Amino acid sequence: MALSVLVILLLAVLYESIKFGKAKLLHQSLVSMPTSTSQQREETDQGSSSSSELPPVSRPGLRWFLCHFGQSLIHIAQVVIGYFIMLAVMSYNAWIFLGVVLGSAVGYYLAYPLLRID
Repeated sequence: MALSVLVILLLAVLYESIKFGKAKLLHQSLVSMPTSTSQQREETDQGSSSSSELPPVSRPGLRWFLCHFGQSLIHIAQVVIGYFIMLAVMSYNAWIFLGVVLGSAVGYYLAYPLLRID
C-alpha cells in the first residue's frame, strides 16, 4: 500500500512538473518565433539578396512545426498521466487520495520557481 501511495505521489509531482514545463516551453517558443513573416520578407529585401541562399521564411515554419509537435507530445503525456491520477483517485482510497493531494502540492512547490520568466 505504501508503494502505491508513493507511486501516485510521484505521478502527481510529475504531472505538476509537466504542466509548468509546458508553460515555460510555450513561452520560450513564442519568444523565439518572429512576429510576422512579412516583417522578415522586408528585412531580406533590404539586406543582401543572393540567389544561392535559402529564404529565411521556411526556417521559422519548420521551427514552428517542431515546437508544435513537441508541445503536442507533452500534452499527450500530461493527459495520460492526468487520467492515471484520476483513476487512482476513483478507487476511493483515502491514502491514495492523500498521496495525490500531497504530490500535487509538492510538485507545485518544486516547479513554481522554475516558471520565473526572464
